[in-house]
Amino acid sequence: MGLPAEKLAIDDFMAWENTQETKNEFYRGEVFAMVGARRTHGLVVLNLGSALKQHLRDSPCRVFVEGMKVQPADDAIFYPDVFVTCDKLDLRTDMVFRQPTLVAEVLSRTTQGYDRGLKFTAYRQIAALCEYVLVDPDSRQVEVFRRNAAGNFELIDQTGTPALVLDSVGLRLPMAELFDGVDNEDGAAVG
Repeated sequence: MGLPAEKLAIDDFMAWENTQETKNEFYRGEVFAMVGARRTHGLVVLNLGSALKQHLRDSPCRVFVEGMKVQPADDAIFYPDVFVTCDKLDLRTDMVFRQPTLVAEVLSRTTQGYDRGLKFTAYRQIAALCEYVLVDPDSRQVEVFRRNAAGNFELIDQTGTPALVLDSVGLRLPMAELFDGVDNEDGAAVG
């Protein structure tokens, strides 16, 4: 089935998208096709997701990676690279999560503007969201946007620090583990 030319309502998008072989994101009636990821992207997603899974064992929170939908607003559906939810309704859903505590996106040259702009704007509408993490595997830039007491997100640039610190879930992950297996500029494996 092809994508209709007119803008879609979210229910129509969900019905259409659930029949597709590929993943698509939705924002205000427009559909954005998800493209395949690079090896470094997959490694960082796996490293972060695995560390979070291990850390959250025996807790009421769960970590999910790449294939799960998050609905941050009435007019948006995204597939975050990694997210954690502790919400009871989220933990019973089969398909759409609405109250993640932590969302992480692994950047690429083609998606970083989208992840920093439109997606972050939508994610900020989630009442439960405490941290939004952007990881660039090429430059090793790591930015954590943390919600403060006033409800605003503050940037905590963790680039070049020994560890990624995620207060929302109490995790301290050494940067060497976050970037394990990712090639450095010389092509040699890191970690």
